[in-house]
Amino acid sequence: MQVFAVGGAVRDSLLGLPVKDRDYVVVGATPEQMAAQGFLPVGKDFPVFLHPETHEEYALARTERKTAPGYKGFVIHADPDVTLEQDLARRDFTVNAIAQTENGELIDPYHGRADLTARIFRHVSAAFAEDPVRILRAARFMARFADFTIASETMALMQQMVANGEVDHLVPERVWQELARGLMEAHPSRMFATLRECGALVRIMPEIDCLFGVPQPPQHHPEIDTGVHVMMVVDYAASQDYALPVRFAALTHDLGKGTTPPELWPRHHGHEARSVALVQQLCSRLRVPNESRDLAVIAARYHGDIHRARQLRADTIVKLFEATDAFRRPQRFAELLQACESDARGRTGYETVDYPAAEYLQTALHAAQQIDTAAIVAATAGPDQIGLRIRAARIQAVANLQL
Repeated sequence: MQVFAVGGAVRDSLLGLPVKDRDYVVVGATPEQMAAQGFLPVGKDFPVFLHPETHEEYALARTERKTAPGYKGFVIHADPDVTLEQDLARRDFTVNAIAQTENGELIDPYHGRADLTARIFRHVSAAFAEDPVRILRAARFMARFADFTIASETMALMQQMVANGEVDHLVPERVWQELARGLMEAHPSRMFATLRECGALVRIMPEIDCLFGVPQPPQHHPEIDTGVHVMMVVDYAASQDYALPVRFAALTHDLGKGTTPPELWPRHHGHEARSVALVQQLCSRLRVPNESRDLAVIAARYHGDIHRARQLRADTIVKLFEATDAFRRPQRFAELLQACESDARGRTGYETVDYPAAEYLQTALHAAQQIDTAAIVAATAGPDQIGLRIRAARIQAVANLQL
């Protein structure tokens, strides 16, 4: 039995980056031998075990044979006779196909170290084309490693995979998983640029793809098209280390502009309502978790009102708080403001411009929350009047800020 460190841990160590999770491949062992040493089996599709003390993953060396479309259409062969080189050959990129012995010796049959030096993602073999998830992984890696490029032959292979319909067999949960991870990297726009280049974005997220080439409204730098603007918005949200729901809301806030008839450009009247419908459509198709979906919906609907907060009447502001459930969920409202601030600053030259709407609405919400609801309840005879009087008090509290 031989044990080798493999994958991202070896890659990141060679790049001088922090190593988070370590994975190992075991050559020359059977499941029974692993269990006899105390390893706990956890793999459903192939033999993977957890170390009894460190709980790190140890997988038996294996090969894969494509039998059906999609990323689950494989027959797995895990046997003591599978070599390390055979196991490494099934991996996606050469930089992820480097193994390391317990003594620190590197085994690099596919020249991954050279590609690390050149900062290139290159597929290990033609078997790359058998798994459409690898397109998503390539895009996600591009969002993480800003100084890497994809080898031209690998991009050509990805484009062929899209043309062959492999991407259409991806299941929604896996698409969302990879997209969410990419959104949480430092440069999410590079993920979407990669998906566009290989043709996958229009198949996976057509609502995003159709934003490119659509001009912004006259007051919003029309020389920048909406797709470019959205990429700047999501990168700004990433630069501020905002949470995943904020980044997803930043990505989807302007979807309705992609459905504006060209004869109406550069104006996009009523795009908020269209954006809401498209966000709901996208989230339903990809089974986006509720937290991200809900923030994206209210950001799509209300980001324009939030931008104009200083021009809104007090009663309109209270109505905005009610519509966004800000009184019960102030933390989500704060995230909504982060998404809107990202929108405002997602334009060249606006990255550091003040965004007074956020501070003003936070102050107004705090003022509306400070009214004495107990006193209002005690002084109100009819229960049906309580809500009206509380609302009136909140409006007055906001109006006092405007004096």
